[in-house]
Amino acid sequence: MDHTRTDFPDGFLFGVATSAYQIEGSQFGGAGPCHWDSFAATPGNVVRAEDGALACDHYHRWEEDLDLIAGLGAEVYRFSTSWARVLPDGVGQPNVEGLDFYDRLVDGMLARGIKPAATLYHWELPQPLADRGGWRNADMPEWFAEFTETVMRRIGDRVWSAAPINEPWCVGWLSHFDGAHAPGLRDIRATARAMHHILKSHGRSIEVMRGLGMKNLGAVCNFEWAEPASDAPEDQAAARRYDAIYNRFFLGGLFKGQYPAEVLEGLEPHLPDSWQDDFALIGQPLDWLGVNYYTRQRIRHKDGAWPNYEPAGPLLPLTQMGWEIYPDGLRDFLIRNARDYSGDLPIYVTENGMANADTPETPDTARIDYLNAHLHAVRQAMDARAPVAGYFVWSLMDNYEWSLGYEKRFGLIHVDFDSLARTPKASYDALARWWRDTPA
Repeated sequence: MDHTRTDFPDGFLFGVATSAYQIEGSQFGGAGPCHWDSFAATPGNVVRAEDGALACDHYHRWEEDLDLIAGLGAEVYRFSTSWARVLPDGVGQPNVEGLDFYDRLVDGMLARGIKPAATLYHWELPQPLADRGGWRNADMPEWFAEFTETVMRRIGDRVWSAAPINEPWCVGWLSHFDGAHAPGLRDIRATARAMHHILKSHGRSIEVMRGLGMKNLGAVCNFEWAEPASDAPEDQAAARRYDAIYNRFFLGGLFKGQYPAEVLEGLEPHLPDSWQDDFALIGQPLDWLGVNYYTRQRIRHKDGAWPNYEPAGPLLPLTQMGWEIYPDGLRDFLIRNARDYSGDLPIYVTENGMANADTPETPDTARIDYLNAHLHAVRQAMDARAPVAGYFVWSLMDNYEWSLGYEKRFGLIHVDFDSLARTPKASYDALARWWRDTPA
């Protein structure tokens, strides 16, 4: 790594991130079915119809995995809780085994000097709630509040930070408009309802956690830098529309009490009645903002129905996901988000990393280069006075990559999905030397 600890101020935190369904193994510990199980079982949705039933078996191997985090020198572990594991029916009687698992996990982090950063929801909605309409249902904020209270009454006294919902754009738009993630819908009305109810659920969750006396609460949004494919006015307008849907809709709700006009052009007729009255709940005060960033998208106009845009294709080198490597976008989001939305609140880069087709025998130098470049972008943003307080790598280990199954490898640690053996990669070793201030 080209950086040293002295490049970042005292108190700047480094960490790694994972999510429950991608690593735990949903077949264990009394977890109920979730809508990803159903989505994956539908032909054509997921590569080889793979699901998270076994995943990395973190449910049984959590101590080994926490030891690997400690060995890396990471100060923060950003993990998520499985709603279906804690409340198999979505509401009602908790699963004691599930709560006990997260109890052990948090205590294990603390015993190793790792700060637990909890995300309540990372995409695995209990199937009984999906059967009732899921995020389209106006009751979702109260269901989510019950889930929040159930989990945080058990572990909320010991987590370092908490956020309600990971990447609301993926939960809302990608899953209900693009149909690429569970529940796999392509329905503009479902999208509008889901996106609004996600933000209301976020607000109710923050209310519940504040009521429990919790502090250090934030929101984690994903961002994709949007650039017009040309100077043509229609391409410029298409890029602004893409930026509004992907990047500004959720920030507008959280910090400004309004949605961008470019999004309302398409979604307003489908939003719930009196949606304008919900911003006091949505805009609950936050302690920090989380930024998940991977790539940019070049956008051009497309004739037809709203939103009238399409990707124009990449120009730069790509990751295994086919995503452009564009570190400047991370720098620019950190600066823009602070300037236009979150102000002086600390910003954490809660996810950043790359998928790479590496093996234990092939050093993942491409990942090291990617991390180097994006850490340089973080440093540039801080030099421009963006209040960045931490950087967390996605991901600790190779895992279930949703509709792409187990093909795409984001991990600092290689996982053999037959034996489940963990093998640290060159990127793990490089970060461990740097984060521990040990020479190469």
